[in-house]
Amino acid sequence: MENNFLSKKVPGFFSCRYGMSLILHFCNMVIVTQRVCLSLTMVVMVNNTQSLTNVSSEDPVYNWSPDIQGFILSSNFYGALVVQIPIGYYSGIYSVKKIIACGLLLSSVCTLCTPLAAQVGATLVIVCRVVQGMAQGTVLSGQHQIWTRWAPPLEQGRLTTISASGAMLGPFIVLLVTGFICELLGWISVFYIFGACGCVVCIFWLVVFYDDPKDHPCISNTEKNYITSSLAQVSSSSVTTLPIKAMLQSLPVWAIAFCNFAIVWAHNFFITYNPIFINSVLDVNVRENGFLSGLPFLFAFIITILGGQMADFCLSRNIFSTITVRKVFTTLGMVCPIVFSICLLYLSFNFLSTVIFLILSQATAFLALSGVNINVLDIAPRYYGFLRGVTTLTGMLGGMISSTISGLILNADPETPWYKIYLMIAAINGLALVFYLIFAKAEIQNWAKDSQETRL
Repeated sequence: MENNFLSKKVPGFFSCRYGMSLILHFCNMVIVTQRVCLSLTMVVMVNNTQSLTNVSSEDPVYNWSPDIQGFILSSNFYGALVVQIPIGYYSGIYSVKKIIACGLLLSSVCTLCTPLAAQVGATLVIVCRVVQGMAQGTVLSGQHQIWTRWAPPLEQGRLTTISASGAMLGPFIVLLVTGFICELLGWISVFYIFGACGCVVCIFWLVVFYDDPKDHPCISNTEKNYITSSLAQVSSSSVTTLPIKAMLQSLPVWAIAFCNFAIVWAHNFFITYNPIFINSVLDVNVRENGFLSGLPFLFAFIITILGGQMADFCLSRNIFSTITVRKVFTTLGMVCPIVFSICLLYLSFNFLSTVIFLILSQATAFLALSGVNINVLDIAPRYYGFLRGVTTLTGMLGGMISSTISGLILNADPETPWYKIYLMIAAINGLALVFYLIFAKAEIQNWAKDSQETRL
């Protein structure tokens, strides 16, 4: 009750904690634009310009086969994959400010160097993309630890979703402006612009962000006391040992991991095969396809922020318990995409209805960010960075398997593959959701408390 009363007195959106969330929003937006922009510029780089007219003829063009293009585009993913758990662990020991700054700067430098690497050869581009993926994975995995010191329990939803929404807005911006940049300035300028933006955001990050609210020179005493008192149960000491055995035996951890596996499985399918689905169903050109593919990200950006606001509203007004809020938003984020996907297959009678169901089938998945994605912070705040690295890795594995199996189904049954793919996604989501609803918890687990002596 004391924290509820105090929270009404502290600054809201115009406060340091929301400032931290906003600068992290821009960090996420920048690294995603740097990752995605190559997917569009590749069309021009390999001299396939039928969809982008008036492209500068002064920029070099390369003779890369589809296989090489695939290696280049996927290499970023493998770089991000290998750093999730190590960075999640070390973010609980070392300065998150420095970790994210290094990752953001390295990603920006790799983006700036991509045109030069392309002139040397495809191999160097792949190396550059792997390093860039590691840098971007560092930013994505390292940031989770921030909320163990900056996010009061009643504001975890809105703070984490504001920061995460940058990763939704980034792809929309890339899909919106990259084609125009290629036409006006050439494809090389795309990398220079997004790389320079990353450097600017990195400088801003170093100036504005502080690891601990106690050290921030601009924070008010009221806000500082509100944050520290609400997080009194969370240890501020560095985590040097991990209760691996207890984590492996924890059903709530497995429930979160399975849900991440299922969510990213579905999400990765939508991102990878959405343009193919649009091309097979709607009669649009490549530029219109890109715009339609970007619309779900714009609506996901909006839904992500609204979901965080609604989740915290339910908690602050004591409408639901923490575990109920987590389960409700996880259920919405896993069931709604399947419902709208089925509507997309069977109830899309015209262009407008198809676009609406297409947007909702993807955007509603991000309601889970206010559910299962925050749940680790409820059960093990001391190990939040490490466990989020583990669950993110689990999700990435789901995404890898999803792309492979979906591709096999499309090749084996090119006439009617969508029913089989969506049925498979529905089954995986359903099994993971049932497991989560049964075993998920929202209380700090015994092995995650300060009094528990743990060893690796």
